[in-house]
Amino acid sequence: MHIFTGLNRLNMAKEIKFSLVYRDMWQSSGKYVPRVDQLVEVAPAIIDMGCFDRVETNGGAFEQVNLLFGENPNIAVRKWTAPFNKAGIQTHMLERGLNALRMNPVPADVRELMFKVKCKQGTNIARSFCGLNDPRNLRLSVEYAKKGGMISQVALSITNSPVHTVEYYMGVVDQVVAFGADEICLKDMAGIGRPTFLAELTKEIKTNYPHIKVQYHGHTGPGFSPASMLEVARAGADYLDVAVEPLSWGKVHPDVITIREMLKADGFLVKDINMDAYMEVRRLTQKFIDDFLGYWINPSNAKMTSLLVGCGLPGGMMGSMMADLKGFQNAINAAERAHGRPEISLDTLMVKLFDEVCYVWPRLGYPPLVTPFSQYVKNTALMNLMNTLNGKPRWTTIDEDTWGMILGKMGKLPGPLAPEIVQLAKEKGLEFYTGNPQDEYPDELPKFRQMMKEEGWDEGEDQEELFEFAMHERQYRDYKSGVAKERFNAELADLKAKAGAPIVVKRPVVEMPNVDIEEYTRKFPDAIPFQAGSKGKVLWQIDVDDDSSAPATGSPVKAGEPVCYLETHYGIEEVPAAKDARIVAVFAHQGDKVEKGQILGLIQ
Repeated sequence: MHIFTGLNRLNMAKEIKFSLVYRDMWQSSGKYVPRVDQLVEVAPAIIDMGCFDRVETNGGAFEQVNLLFGENPNIAVRKWTAPFNKAGIQTHMLERGLNALRMNPVPADVRELMFKVKCKQGTNIARSFCGLNDPRNLRLSVEYAKKGGMISQVALSITNSPVHTVEYYMGVVDQVVAFGADEICLKDMAGIGRPTFLAELTKEIKTNYPHIKVQYHGHTGPGFSPASMLEVARAGADYLDVAVEPLSWGKVHPDVITIREMLKADGFLVKDINMDAYMEVRRLTQKFIDDFLGYWINPSNAKMTSLLVGCGLPGGMMGSMMADLKGFQNAINAAERAHGRPEISLDTLMVKLFDEVCYVWPRLGYPPLVTPFSQYVKNTALMNLMNTLNGKPRWTTIDEDTWGMILGKMGKLPGPLAPEIVQLAKEKGLEFYTGNPQDEYPDELPKFRQMMKEEGWDEGEDQEELFEFAMHERQYRDYKSGVAKERFNAELADLKAKAGAPIVVKRPVVEMPNVDIEEYTRKFPDAIPFQAGSKGKVLWQIDVDDDSSAPATGSPVKAGEPVCYLETHYGIEEVPAAKDARIVAVFAHQGDKVEKGQILGLIQ
């Protein structure tokens, strides 16, 4: 009887297909993805593995990364997708709905051109998501993708909260299917979707829309994803996103070998893996890490952690978050000492931050913790933690982008705002926005077309250069001028010199160039740094153009009062002193551009 059941099950087996998320593997691990020559080198081995029906080739930050290299992203996409197109393997990209391929909203005409360009470049499927799951931000993505000749796949940003129910997500599915979406992706970006919930949602989608393909994308950070993959497969999913060593597991994605064996044992039909080709992909990926990409991969990304279950933050944020905490640790411990309290270890500080995220998140309306909203929630929690440890109230520091989310300028929040946040907005004289977010961003292609004409730049094949300029103006200008390549090469040389050429190094605290921080710390062993909390321009005094405003060493500072200021893209930000002290070293001039975490000086 047992044997008969097994044979019957195999006869009725459903095939599960795999997609290799080669782009996201890298960008969930570090800052950069391989150069175009490296991508072209690894493509034949990926094809020879024989187990992939799809490969994620571009999208997300892919274009910006190429520009930061000083490379043309349009050439990269065409060369990278070409071998997969020839082999009959579908390629897919990731785009952020209203934000398209960047972190801030994009005009509709630029969004429309994106889909036309990417289809011409060889990308077959557009995976579109809105971090708030607002269908209004997804409608144009669906319409433009199909008009441009692409398959439209809408991704639901999956999270675990009281408001994110099956009914909630099906409400989104109903609307995007009505828009014309061809497929649905369950984008479990933090890997905290509960397996049984994901199965229930998959089954509901398949029951209501049998023709809709369902693809599951889940990160491994908190450990649920293999169980989730099995459950969604049993519920009717068609595709699963997987990775390969040495960039699988950890906070990235499950490895294809394990997932294939798990599904095969459960009776599903799965393609065989050419293990010689797998080992070649593995070897080449490690080669790229050894070459230069490993310098930007935080070792913590290779580890899974159950701590992510509670806070729900994406695992890919852990590296930058720990760097933020290290930057704040000295200032926080100075405040602890000043109040007669024991110093706080980095691990304790991390748990405090996770607890604060759990406090902040529901009060900000449960935005799914995915780019850019995960950054907004984390930054607010970090500033709350800093302020409360210094005796200030929560919500003292909320940046402009976070206010944009709160006020509805980026879409409708899934849950209600806490009364204290609504009251704070009223006290600041801020108005809530209920209109369509896209309406706030008028078309811009004519402006960029004119600027290209003035620069003498060609719009490119299929207007791809016009698109790139309009999508990433600043990075594109740096690419065209050669500044981007020079800056990248200098950054890489500096990291190699500091690291003594290890393969993977921890993200360093950013220091001022040509400043020997260790020399100062030996001279002033009790000194603590004051650092830039954001990327911006240093202002020792506001509305002063020269360096005469920089304080002299020995100048007194008071705890909680600004030592200097940063002019950021969202306004002026104070850099406070952690305690009553005197300035013993200054490392930045008036008007210097600095990075987040950069040491600006020392106080003692």
